[in-house]
Amino acid sequence: MSINKILSALADDTRRAIIMKLREGKISTGELADYLGITPQALSYHLSKLKKADLIYETKQKNFIYYELNLSVLGELIVWLDTLKGDNDNEN
Repeated sequence: MSINKILSALADDTRRAIIMKLREGKISTGELADYLGITPQALSYHLSKLKKADLIYETKQKNFIYYELNLSVLGELIVWLDTLKGDNDNEN
């Protein structure tokens, strides 16, 4: 996992909106573009960034491409972010 790629991908509002929508489950490219109100070309750019960060993956069914969250990478990111808090139990 590359923390730099993940954080860079999540730094964009549109990509965060994609992640939030994908929390609801698998969605097709067309449905995602309609939901976000962006062109397929713009969506393709953002999906590429998210795929390179390994935050999402795609599956193909007939003529459609569906996207889903890669929950294992999100779990790793949460663990990494949690380490930033440090051990607060020993402060009292």
